[in-house]
Amino acid sequence: MQDFVDRAGVYANNIAIISDETNYTYGDLLRRSAAFASLLLEGQQDLKESRVAFMVDPGFDYVTVQWGIWRAGGIAVSLCLTHPLPSLQYVIEDTKTSIIVVSPQYESILVNLARTNGIRFIVLPFDITHEVELPTIPGDRRAMILYTSGTTSLPKGVVTTHRNLLAQVVSLVKAWEWSSSDSILNILPLHHVHGIVNVVSCALYSGASCRFLPTFDAAAVFAVFKSDAINLFMAVPTIYFKLIASFESLPTEEQVVLSTAMKKFRLMVSGSAALPVTVMERWKKISGHNLLERYGMTEIGMAISNPYKGERRAGCVGLPLPGVQVRLADESFRQVQEGEPGEVLVKGENVFSEYWNKPEATADSFTGDGWFKTGDIAIMDNGYYRIMGRNSVDIIKSGGYKISALEIEEVLRTHPGVKDCAVVGLENEEWGELVAAALVANAESIDTVALNSWMRERMPAYRVPRQYLVISELPRNAMGKVTKNEIKKLF
Repeated sequence: MQDFVDRAGVYANNIAIISDETNYTYGDLLRRSAAFASLLLEGQQDLKESRVAFMVDPGFDYVTVQWGIWRAGGIAVSLCLTHPLPSLQYVIEDTKTSIIVVSPQYESILVNLARTNGIRFIVLPFDITHEVELPTIPGDRRAMILYTSGTTSLPKGVVTTHRNLLAQVVSLVKAWEWSSSDSILNILPLHHVHGIVNVVSCALYSGASCRFLPTFDAAAVFAVFKSDAINLFMAVPTIYFKLIASFESLPTEEQVVLSTAMKKFRLMVSGSAALPVTVMERWKKISGHNLLERYGMTEIGMAISNPYKGERRAGCVGLPLPGVQVRLADESFRQVQEGEPGEVLVKGENVFSEYWNKPEATADSFTGDGWFKTGDIAIMDNGYYRIMGRNSVDIIKSGGYKISALEIEEVLRTHPGVKDCAVVGLENEEWGELVAAALVANAESIDTVALNSWMRERMPAYRVPRQYLVISELPRNAMGKVTKNEIKKLF
């Protein structure tokens, strides 16, 4: 944390955060976060890794609370603003949270839980007239717990130390050439590494400015684009898909203005889910930008990225980031040959510390020689990594073949009748798993028999879906990722 504080002091007069139509400098952030840290300490010298859960809207208040927790020596537990009470309660109870901080609109959701469990409850805004001396926070101190999606079991708390967080940020700042002249728009949820690390923390480490929109709205995003207020943008594929649809509904004159504004940007990034090649191509036509696709996860921050300067290959996530080691391994964790699929293993200061209170799960997630097992399958494609999918949900084992669901989805999306799709494997006694596809159609219906014939002209028969299901929309989590276990239930 001290690195962020020191650098903020250098940029004290720079605009750090723009939210609610107000500009806040780095000096403002240092003063308010120190004041909030003093409030949290309440006479103590150090929170000593007490967990502080907070449900705060994106913007200056969010960063003030997050930095205040870190500067007081606590562990920040960011709560999802859209989760139901049982999900919030699980995180609060699992972390044994001692303090809860909320924006006023979330008070009614959590106040009874806090009272029942004897948890200190703070409702923003806060007022404090005196500040106390803040503790020195070592790099190996635990900084943050973020919860995984828990698609197959209860969510696990991923613990990141201050050293892990700094390594993740420094790697991206170097690779993507951040500077104090940059300005970025954040529309991403801030209970996830994408928004917290890639956007907000990278900006604030660099002396850049971060503008916030409370919720995603295509018209509001385009208004910011046209104002020349930002030069970086990062989002998930679902958001790019929605922006494309909104753009295409605009009058031609408005499209020209927007395209001209976007071509001035320095960088546009996509992540958190596989970027369909069709979306990448359509966005390039609209904005003039080849979206930079990267690869990461809660446990490692970012590990692989297409280059900022150099070739960005569609369907590939690029090369290892500075300070990160990556290799592909078979089921015995032996390195595979180039062109062969293998599990992505990662090592470096960026890799998380532990799963909260789960020593067995932590030990199981690493190889004997210290490589983190991501569970993702990839191949090396002419020097670049290409993700084939999650070992559990995106790699379908059918009739002795290992089939990438993502590759089938890419082909399906090129069919004129398919708006979106998700491919899963269904348990089957004869084949092990059957390939099945859930479709969102462009029209009221789609002829799946004709579609099947069309698919057989484009890929081997063993990869062609055996079952189809047409639905109105794909189930997704808060980050826009398709929840494939929910799709399996639909079949």
